[in-house]
Amino acid sequence: MLFSWHCCAQPLVIILYHSLTPEGWVVCCWGLRLLLSTMSEHMQLPLALCRIGLYTCFRALCCKGPPPPRPEYDVVCIGLTGAGKTSLLSRLCSEGSDGIVPTTGFSIKAVPFTNAILNVKELGGADGIKKYWSRYYQGSQGVIFVLDSASSDEELEAARNELHSALQHPQLCTLPFLILANHQDKPAARAPNQIKKYFELEPLARGKRWILDGCSTDNMEAVKESFSQFINLLEDKETEPPARI
Repeated sequence: MLFSWHCCAQPLVIILYHSLTPEGWVVCCWGLRLLLSTMSEHMQLPLALCRIGLYTCFRALCCKGPPPPRPEYDVVCIGLTGAGKTSLLSRLCSEGSDGIVPTTGFSIKAVPFTNAILNVKELGGADGIKKYWSRYYQGSQGVIFVLDSASSDEELEAARNELHSALQHPQLCTLPFLILANHQDKPAARAPNQIKKYFELEPLARGKRWILDGCSTDNMEAVKESFSQFINLLEDKETEPPARI
């Protein structure tokens, strides 16, 4: 539009310059001024909208503040050797699963989630280490207990005794518990409802905040959902019934 107006206007001005009288020039200039003012009025609204749009984009791109920090919780992770504590935590941290060995002492991992960060203190489950577990309980805000649902009856009994001790420990008894029945992908695995009955969780943990879920490293989405419910307990939010089976 501007290009065609410029091309037509130049020869038109030359013709008018040679043919108009001074009075005609006055009339012509007045009409041109009126035309330009009318065009300016019509352009005010689009220009204003453009300015608003540019300002909004600028604020969105350059003036957006940092996201609020995610809350952090210190939790302790316990369970017998071979329960799969290290494998689950490594997968949650997107670490490789090759070369994983049981924790011999303790390790600390910052496990990130969408709405929180869990600083997990994992304690080794060997017989020579279990007696020192209580030394690392102080400052914990929650407990993760991992058991091998496909283990022998003898090992399952040992896991039951350790969970009972943790649930009744003075430094842990008021904390929320996430109990994971791991290795659900194995043929000999007990279902979570079997674990709940055998471990006598209903009478022992009555009035406490706890979740029992089956899990395996083959289904990490389910593991993340269990941890999401656990974080809700840490935040004192309403959750589903404690034991989801």
